[in-house]
Amino acid sequence: MSTRVVIADDESIIRLDLKEILESAGYDVVGEASRGDDAAELIRELVPDLALLDVKMPGLDGIEVARLIQSLPTTVVLLTAFSQRELIENARDAGVVAYLVKPFRSAELLPKLASILNKPEPLMPDVAETHIVDDKIETRELVQRAKELLMSREGLSEPDAFESIQQSAMKSRRRMRDVAQEILSGTKGG
Repeated sequence: MSTRVVIADDESIIRLDLKEILESAGYDVVGEASRGDDAAELIRELVPDLALLDVKMPGLDGIEVARLIQSLPTTVVLLTAFSQRELIENARDAGVVAYLVKPFRSAELLPKLASILNKPEPLMPDVAETHIVDDKIETRELVQRAKELLMSREGLSEPDAFESIQQSAMKSRRRMRDVAQEILSGTKGG
């Protein structure tokens, strides 16, 4: 089952680009909005797996929308041209798990979304921060080793090996590190 996504951005070209990138990677874009209030309504109605919300939109901004839908099981990622500390703190308080700085390219966007969606727990401040950083480093090392194994065993290029791991993780709705561990232990092909 593919990941269901709602995209909310007041710039139609950004929505179009995002939709194209996500659909080409197997995501299911189930709704789009150009206003925050419309986005909140759509998300409540559709309850997608992922909501990509622009910070600045007419109606409600992305953080206000995130607050309104906090009780839903939807993962919220903010789209922003800014990365001010105050914005990040407000977003975290509203239940936002990550933010993507515009402009973005699919080569950066897809791996970041895959890692966000494969996260076992939401991003926690302070106490959990160290564990998350250690986990990310360990995950990166496992994925790197699995990529190298696929490259040598199956003659894949590095991007193809990464995509193989990523696609397998998305299809099975598991973390990339789990797929990488299977590859390294020899229980899974690419």
